[in-house]
Amino acid sequence: MEFTPKQQVGFVSKQVRRFIPTTMVLFVLACVALLGSCAKKQNANAAFMMMMQTAPVRTVEAVTTDVPLDASAVGTVEAISSVDVKSRVAGQILRVDFQEGQNVEKGQLLFQIDPEPLQEQIAEIQADLVKDAALEQQARANVAKDQAMLKQTAAAANRGLELQKEGIFSREQTEQVVATNESTQASIDADQAAVESAVASLKADRARLAQTQLQLTYTKITAPITGRAGAINVKAGNLIKDNDAALVTLLEMSPIDVSFGLPEQLLPEVRKYNEQHPLLIQASPGNGQPVVTGTLRFIDNTVDSTTGTIKLKAEFANADRELWPGEFVNVQARLDLEHNRVVVPSRTVQTGPQGKYVWVMNATDSTVAMRPVQVLRNYTPPKATEEAVIGEGLHAGETVISEGQMRLAPGMKVRVLKAEPQLGQGSSEAPRQDNS
Repeated sequence: MEFTPKQQVGFVSKQVRRFIPTTMVLFVLACVALLGSCAKKQNANAAFMMMMQTAPVRTVEAVTTDVPLDASAVGTVEAISSVDVKSRVAGQILRVDFQEGQNVEKGQLLFQIDPEPLQEQIAEIQADLVKDAALEQQARANVAKDQAMLKQTAAAANRGLELQKEGIFSREQTEQVVATNESTQASIDADQAAVESAVASLKADRARLAQTQLQLTYTKITAPITGRAGAINVKAGNLIKDNDAALVTLLEMSPIDVSFGLPEQLLPEVRKYNEQHPLLIQASPGNGQPVVTGTLRFIDNTVDSTTGTIKLKAEFANADRELWPGEFVNVQARLDLEHNRVVVPSRTVQTGPQGKYVWVMNATDSTVAMRPVQVLRNYTPPKATEEAVIGEGLHAGETVISEGQMRLAPGMKVRVLKAEPQLGQGSSEAPRQDNS
């Protein structure tokens, strides 16, 4: 088939358009490959130059120390004893003998209730006692009189029966003397019952007197425990009922409890170490207050299924009132004290694809190497920075890089700017910058 000149020009134009994109793609790929090769060479050169340079770093020495095994929690301060003071008798408050928020001693007078109504009842009961005693004496005298008459009537009845047998007394006369004897016996029984009634009334009045005298002592309301008084709910002149609302609440402040919860996974260790010796519990109220130390005294008998924690209580002497009922405190339970553990500042420990590691400096040639380590846990000593407790991978005395790790590569030489103070040592001097 032959093409016209116009068709030949169109065919060539199509072939050129197909060829140009393919050529451009190949050209771009070749440029990218060339640039990548150059970049690799530059990176290799940069790494080589970095190896040849010395990086400024700071170092710290790994040391061995005794590290406490602690469990932390948030606890609540609770009073061991809390008493709602109520009145046992009804009456009018005469006076209040203490102030709100005052520390009171056991037995100290708190409230005075008007004793006059009870004193009047006591006087009335005492009068009833006198009357009952007189009735008892009268009843006993009647018994004695009737007993004397009984002897006379009994003798007359016996003679009447003998005379009736002899025919001297008629039947009517005999029945009369016998009836008189029986009436005297009935009078004795009635007088004896009157004696018993008087004795019973006397006992009842004495019991009523003792009860009223006891209630009279209740008009002086004293503190049942030593503690701190809360808000006073009544004032002088108020009328109160017996066993009604609390007049005031007393909380025992010393000693005092701190209640807290620990994960149930720690229960075996808590029980284990607590059986060896009472566990020491530290509580920190915060706000600059000092840390106080107490002992574990209570482990609950069940685990809270909703939170997975076990409730514990520690007792604190609290002589200086560092702890206050109802406040939240940071709690540390000292389970054990591990001896000769290797520690380094936690900031020296880095995390990589293979786990945790530290940069260790060779003191001979000042080169560094990556060292995998096993970190058991972190521990913060009092007034010091956080430390990492090392299980494996590091020994005491080895020099660890603490600052400048991001510029390091294995085998690189380093230049130590300034040695940090050893762990556990404080320094008030500001770090000196090395501008060299």
